[in-house]
Amino acid sequence: MNRRRFLAAAMTGAAALGANALMRPAASLAQGASSPSPIDLRVVSRTIEVHGRSARVFGLLQPDGRHGLILEAGSNFDVRLANEIGEATMIHWHGLTPPWHQDGVPDNPKPLLKPGDVARYTFPVGAGGTHWMHAHTLQEQNLLAAPLIVRTAADLARDEQEVVVLLHDFSFKPAEELLAKLKGGGGHAAPMDHSAMGHGGNSHQPATTSQATASDLNDIDYDAYLANDRALDDPDVIRVERGGRVRLRIINGATATAFTIETGSVPGTLFAVDGRDVEPIVGTAFPLSMGQRLDIRLSLPEGPGAYPVLALREGASERTGVILATQGASVQRVAGSAEHAGPIVELGLERKLRALHSLPVRAPDRRFALTLTGRMQDYTWGIGGADDLRIRKGERIEVTMRNASMMSHPMHLHGHHFQVTAIDGVSLPGAVRDTVLVPPDAAVTITFDADNPGRWPLHCHHPYHMATGMMAQLAYEGIG
Repeated sequence: MNRRRFLAAAMTGAAALGANALMRPAASLAQGASSPSPIDLRVVSRTIEVHGRSARVFGLLQPDGRHGLILEAGSNFDVRLANEIGEATMIHWHGLTPPWHQDGVPDNPKPLLKPGDVARYTFPVGAGGTHWMHAHTLQEQNLLAAPLIVRTAADLARDEQEVVVLLHDFSFKPAEELLAKLKGGGGHAAPMDHSAMGHGGNSHQPATTSQATASDLNDIDYDAYLANDRALDDPDVIRVERGGRVRLRIINGATATAFTIETGSVPGTLFAVDGRDVEPIVGTAFPLSMGQRLDIRLSLPEGPGAYPVLALREGASERTGVILATQGASVQRVAGSAEHAGPIVELGLERKLRALHSLPVRAPDRRFALTLTGRMQDYTWGIGGADDLRIRKGERIEVTMRNASMMSHPMHLHGHHFQVTAIDGVSLPGAVRDTVLVPPDAAVTITFDADNPGRWPLHCHHPYHMATGMMAQLAYEGIG
């Protein structure tokens, strides 16, 4: 793949034609397990309501209107994807590890799917987990994303209710206009002073918002923040049982917003990140950057009640979320702004995470040192040291990413799962995942086994950063 062509394709916009009815992901997730024929999945335009206004957005629907996919672990992924919008697109299966040519990245190696075209994808689903699918273009900004849940037999046997929450940031402005404003200097103030930052170096505690300017945390102020297509003025209210157990599958599908998940009066047990099991951690606040997923288990009280699960915007008071409510419970309005700003999303939790199933102990065959760079003046981002990331099948690969820029970067590797093996030079048997946050002044080391030949993107999951240069390729030897 030509890097210039990739970046150009990634800037495909978010204009939509036509409309479908409002659709609620949590209430209508699609079941696609054990189907003897392909699952039909349609890229469509649809209409939702945001703060009382009609908004045209994209969606990924089955013919009966159900949103996304639910599959069985160990089954075959067999999907027939139809592009029914008036522009080219491509869908990436985030969290799965398909063969390179079915990964869903423009011109890597397949071109964008033209309007009216249909493509079939077939490969092993793999292990269970909370995943998602989304456009690998700026169309993601216009909600071209959906859950992709893979259930195991153990998942199905558990006595618990599953609730999927897909988070978004939403703007009535097209993605191209937002990007033009960023490139014209409209998205950021002057470069910040890192000396007071609490989320780099060896800090283990969240920094306060006084330690970083809001513009360094969020380069776009959105019109709304959504959970399952809804803001808190009209939230998704999900019926739950008194004293029941709930499994939250939370996906941060936002384009440029990190959140802290707050479970309020009911402590949650975090037991998986990016679809991979970790040693359980109990808490009421869990950071979640773009592209990442959290599986959190709640044990609800025996009596009636309503239990908001909220996502608080990093460094700001805006929030979104869903409300879990028992039958007959009084559901109070939850304000869209909190009384406090959301904490900075940093590496405190990442340092504590421990994989339940670590990579086998083995010395790396190749090591790469990368530097994440950026200039706010013209909104240009990059990855230093990434000109020749050649690897060979069967090797153990170690990549250290140091962030020399003023913004955090959730770094996503396609085609593989990696283990976080060091933070700021301190070794640890961290989580196995596919997207890890690298805050300013921090260094994160990931390790993976090269077992899936191709030319695999490694990029920031802030699509505006990716589209303006923060994308590299790890290329297997022998792949043209």
